Amino acid sequence: MGITKPQEGGGYELMRDTTFGHILRILSRGKVFPYWEDKDPELWREYIHEEKTHNLAKHGQTEAPEPEEKDDKEAEREKEYEGEFDRVDRDSDNEARRPSSANTSRTRTNAPDGEEAHHVNTITGTKIDQEKGKDIHLVHWYGDKDPENPQNWSFFKKCWVTGQICLLTIGIYIGSAIFTSGEQGVIKQFGVSQEVATLGLTLFVAGYGLGPMIWAPLSEIPQIGRNPIYISTLVVFVCFQLAVIFAKNIGMLLAFRFLTGFFGSPVLATGGASLADMWSPIHRAYAITIWGIAAICGPVLGPLVGGFAAESEGWTWTIWELMWLSGFALAINFFFLPETSANNILFRRARRLRKLTGKEKIKSESELMSEEMTTKDIALMTLVRPFTLNFYEPIVFLLNLYIALIYGLLYCWFESFEIVYVEMYGFTLGTLGLAYLGILIGALVVIPPFFVYLKKYLEPKFNENGELKPELRLPASFVGAFCIPICLFWFGWTANPNIPWIVPTIGSAFFSIGAFLLFNSVLNYLPDAYPEYAASVLAGNDLFRSAFGAGFPLFARQMYTKLGVGGASSLLGGLSILFIPIPFLLYKYGERIRKASPRARHDI
Repeated sequence: MGITKPQEGGGYELMRDTTFGHILRILSRGKVFPYWEDKDPELWREYIHEEKTHNLAKHGQTEAPEPEEKDDKEAEREKEYEGEFDRVDRDSDNEARRPSSANTSRTRTNAPDGEEAHHVNTITGTKIDQEKGKDIHLVHWYGDKDPENPQNWSFFKKCWVTGQICLLTIGIYIGSAIFTSGEQGVIKQFGVSQEVATLGLTLFVAGYGLGPMIWAPLSEIPQIGRNPIYISTLVVFVCFQLAVIFAKNIGMLLAFRFLTGFFGSPVLATGGASLADMWSPIHRAYAITIWGIAAICGPVLGPLVGGFAAESEGWTWTIWELMWLSGFALAINFFFLPETSANNILFRRARRLRKLTGKEKIKSESELMSEEMTTKDIALMTLVRPFTLNFYEPIVFLLNLYIALIYGLLYCWFESFEIVYVEMYGFTLGTLGLAYLGILIGALVVIPPFFVYLKKYLEPKFNENGELKPELRLPASFVGAFCIPICLFWFGWTANPNIPWIVPTIGSAFFSIGAFLLFNSVLNYLPDAYPEYAASVLAGNDLFRSAFGAGFPLFARQMYTKLGVGGASSLLGGLSILFIPIPFLLYKYGERIRKASPRARHDI
């Protein structure tokens, strides 16, 4: 039977790899949304990566090792082993293969005569039988243009998926600030203080700071992937909104606010990893830019959307709106969001091929790696690694601390808006949300010049392999670092009944400009510097900033009441000035620090 080469097909491919598509395939036993190998089972041979498979069989790793001196016995054993491999290769029609992982280094150890040689996993120290899996077939992409590889998706498909990630991000992030519009209603209904009502905001933020520490690493496991994490947690998020709406007491309300934040959190950290799955490093910054705007839209649109609802229908309507928006995002993602994890896509490809051919030795690299992981390894990756990376890596710690400060300042500063616009300028609860639009406008204004910067300055600095020195991501943050204190001083000292309200509103735009440039630089720099640990690093970043975002509002109102808008804003602005040197120092010394770390990238 001739081999049918796969090409990107019609619109059904947009749905085939979604949650909805997987369910239909299961119910129809693969007849709906078929893959290329379903149509042509002989295609499985074309998915085997010959060079890597041969290296795995011969050397125990995907790449051929550096030449080394061998004694006569070792050379003779190597020759005998290679001859045995060639014999089995001929007899089995290219079916003799040796397993390993691109991310797991193995070395062959010398064994005395008469004893079995073995390979050693240098990460876990586990001895692996040399004969084990000689007939493994290593599944890989169908050439450099395999349409199932997310890096090869069409521009339209990448944009479509990016849009869904952004929609989901807005649907979760809006849940923090939208609650603030109904705080007075919570105070009246449950008879609690302002501080207790504010816990509805801070516990939600704390929840979506802790969640990614578990969800993000789990999404990196090949057998799980990103979509099951996104969809399953989003279902819980939507359903738990009803528990908030119909809470019988303040304890129940606060508990479910925390849980909704926890279960809604995956996209806030893993969204960046999903974008990196699709977009090459040279274009990733554009996608991260759009995602960053979506992240800003959430807190900004929350008071605007929730203000009128709370004013007219009460505080529960703010949560109804959150449920409707997140429910809409769930429906769109369920039907149209495809899996983006290459490891998961290849794992499922290998599983399909095993079922079609009956050959149990068809495996993917990532599958082999995960099979060797113990429960302890998974626990360390999920629960320990994100914390150790963020506290023991100087680069990660400093940048996460800086971003956390910006996030904390944002939520602290937001508490002053009611004082300024309602008490000073006479805005209603509904029109108060309009004051936040200055922040959104600032973010939109900075996009065109930033894209020009990426195109004219950054793209030419990529090498021929499409790689960039991570520190070159930082110059944009130099400008952003100064915009934060400019905003806080401007806003603090122009918020006065004798000065038109538009003046402090214009000043507020500098915060989004600064935060935009800082976030974009950091969220691109960290995955470039720590590519093997990107999900864990980004999860730690989310934890840091959420911890500050949850804590700062608890004392913000008292601070603004006692110090005044000008004094409190100046205090926050002065704090932001202390952190300005961080990106400059990392630009100068970051490479030296990276190369001293065993976890960071050293090759560029």
